Amino acid sequence: MDRLSISALIEVGGQKPIRGNNVEKGDGSAIVQLKGVSKRFDKVVAVKKIDLDIKEGSLVTLLGPSGCGKTTILRMIAGLEMPSEGDIYIKGQRVNDIPIHKRELGMIFQNYALFPHKNIFDNVAFGLKYRNFPKGQIKDKVMKALEMVRLPGVEKRMPSQLSGGQQQRIAMARAIVIEPIVLLMDEPLSALDANLREEMRREIEHIQEMIGVTTIFVTHDQREALSMSDKIVVMKEGLLQQEGSPEEVYHYPANHFVADFLGQSNFFDSVVVDREGDNFRVKAGDGSEILVHHPGDWQKGDEVELVIRAQSYEVVAMEKDAQKPSINCFSGTIVNRSYMGGEVSYFVELENKTLIHAIDIVKLRTLKRGQKVWILIKPNYCALLPKENGQTQ
Repeated sequence: MDRLSISALIEVGGQKPIRGNNVEKGDGSAIVQLKGVSKRFDKVVAVKKIDLDIKEGSLVTLLGPSGCGKTTILRMIAGLEMPSEGDIYIKGQRVNDIPIHKRELGMIFQNYALFPHKNIFDNVAFGLKYRNFPKGQIKDKVMKALEMVRLPGVEKRMPSQLSGGQQQRIAMARAIVIEPIVLLMDEPLSALDANLREEMRREIEHIQEMIGVTTIFVTHDQREALSMSDKIVVMKEGLLQQEGSPEEVYHYPANHFVADFLGQSNFFDSVVVDREGDNFRVKAGDGSEILVHHPGDWQKGDEVELVIRAQSYEVVAMEKDAQKPSINCFSGTIVNRSYMGGEVSYFVELENKTLIHAIDIVKLRTLKRGQKVWILIKPNYCALLPKENGQTQ
């Protein structure tokens, strides 16, 4: 459990909570705002000058490797940590000085944080009891919350009698039963196995869509972020690298780190050699040329980094007497392969000795090691990034 107990998160005191009965939802306005927020722990700067707007009703994912600052941002929004600089606003109200139990937030932890000595009913009802709801209302709200997470009839059981996935559902029921303004989720699926993670991912999407609560989700799992989010905020070493829809950050990465962290990519130091309408022709360091359709005002001679996702290639058997496509087609030999069910991961050595990693969907026949192939890539499946200070960023 975190430094403060769950009761500290949802206990009610004398101060009026942020949320009022006259608050309208779903207008698309920013419900959570961070303005110049930084956090220092002694000499370590965990978060650096973050500006972020989160729209009401959206599911926003803070994504990045361990130590990038994403959990620290979540804890500052929750009130578990105080910003060293900057301001945090919820519903337009600055909350830096408002204690955590007045912020009307629900929080779901990685380790569930259920009370082991209380039954499921009392776990879910905990926040309502501290808010002095009448007993009849508490019972109705708890039963509805259990139905919402698809676990009706378990109210008399103890947490130890439930599976990990069921305990996470109960943690979700406890968070949403108080009707929070914002739902905060800190790596809630990381303790589950792969099948349960997939099931719970769909459950979170279903519940978030059903109740329309603004949700801030922390994860280091790119697949979770891409599949669930309205917006992804990519973090590195306390700095915001890029924010946008899953499609934007995946297909139009802002820099090398984002391109490398989100998915598996091939990178080539290249130079722009020509412009052909809306396309750019670039020459890679190995001498190969490729046509790229990507936004940008690139000029002839510009040094760039060419990015091609492993999933963007098409690997085609080189049939005898077949005509080679004229655009973005390269000959090579499969030097390694891994069958992964619906996909096959190929490592292909091109004729110029460049090694390509390609992930292709499984067709009727998978290709074999040593087989001659063509590597195809469409111009709009490539991305160009600038080089900063002559280095790959």
